[in-house]
Amino acid sequence: MGPSPAQPDLNLLKQVNRQFVSGVTVVTAMDGQTPRGLAVNAFSSISLDPPTVMVAVQRTSSTHECLYRATHLAINILSTDQLDVVNKFATKAEGKFAGLDWVPGPFGSPLIERSGAQMEVEIRERLQASTHTVFICRVVHATVSDRHAMVYTAGTFFDGGALTPLG
Repeated sequence: MGPSPAQPDLNLLKQVNRQFVSGVTVVTAMDGQTPRGLAVNAFSSISLDPPTVMVAVQRTSSTHECLYRATHLAINILSTDQLDVVNKFATKAEGKFAGLDWVPGPFGSPLIERSGAQMEVEIRERLQASTHTVFICRVVHATVSDRHAMVYTAGTFFDGGALTPLG
């Protein structure tokens, strides 16, 4: 039996993760009559047939329990017009929805106005992965706008519509 692999250096892992470019989402759900949400960059499409996506949320998040109890949630893919929204939802502050324009989706989940795209999903599985819960979800409603997506890399937000194509 060979030697066991060493634990990677935490600072090195942070540098590696800063190289990845991701979209910016705000995941929302209703907690009774109260809308709740948080900024999430761990979002991905899994399949188009059936339409399936996943989001990962840290279990220590103040929004985690609401999401865990929910049957549906919304994934709001933020546009370049929403720097104010991501700055609000990236905090642990209460009252993130104060002054925010949103509408309930067909299943009640908050869809944030000005988003580049929105989807409401039915939670199908909740998988425990170390410090996070991975929510596997079936898309039940989706909308898209002509607004450019906000993207994130190396600690900075960028205009996804201003990217330079290669080749």
